[in-house]
Amino acid sequence: MLLAIDTSAGTDIALVDDGNQTSEPAVPPRILAEYREANPRHHAEVIGVGIEAVLLEAGISAGDITEVVCGMGPGPFTGLRVGVAAARTYAFARGVPLRAMPSHDAIAHEWRAAHPSHTGVLVVTTDARRRELALTRYEAGELRGSEFALIAPDAVADSLRGAEHVDASQISAAHLALAWCDRVRAGLDAEADEILYSRAPDAKPGAVPKRVSGK
Repeated sequence: MLLAIDTSAGTDIALVDDGNQTSEPAVPPRILAEYREANPRHHAEVIGVGIEAVLLEAGISAGDITEVVCGMGPGPFTGLRVGVAAARTYAFARGVPLRAMPSHDAIAHEWRAAHPSHTGVLVVTTDARRRELALTRYEAGELRGSEFALIAPDAVADSLRGAEHVDASQISAAHLALAWCDRVRAGLDAEADEILYSRAPDAKPGAVPKRVSGK
């Protein structure tokens, strides 16, 4: 049983029954529950509520979770660290593995599932703020994408080179878990447990905060 968490955009949490990916034929995974909060500023307030909600909807207990799948970004510093911290803590507390996955893998998986006849290259973009997009390129047939790059919106067309393009504003934690199931079936590992921040945080350790005038 997979608990998937992603806070690279809004807050998205899902429970997926991973079936049996190693059997022949494989038992396909099933989405049991998903919680979505589109607001990108309330991760800390809703993440516990979301986890409780999906467990209740699926009718299972925390003890049934066997793996935690975590979206590592790219995304903004504040939102990502909330989701990653929650996923790491949950996995540690339950004594189950943490599977780190690029959040763009969920977008690629969801788009490919909706367009099964497409077998070519796919380019995924998400808003990286400051008038930039985070871009990942998935070559034909590949589950793993390139390292993400920051790019100006008007430069996306030059990066496509015949590829399909999907721009997303929210990440499906359910499809993140399903993308992990695809990796298991293909014999691929999860990514390193490293957060993919869109850019370094503006706040620096030891920095003196600016004074704000009350006038």
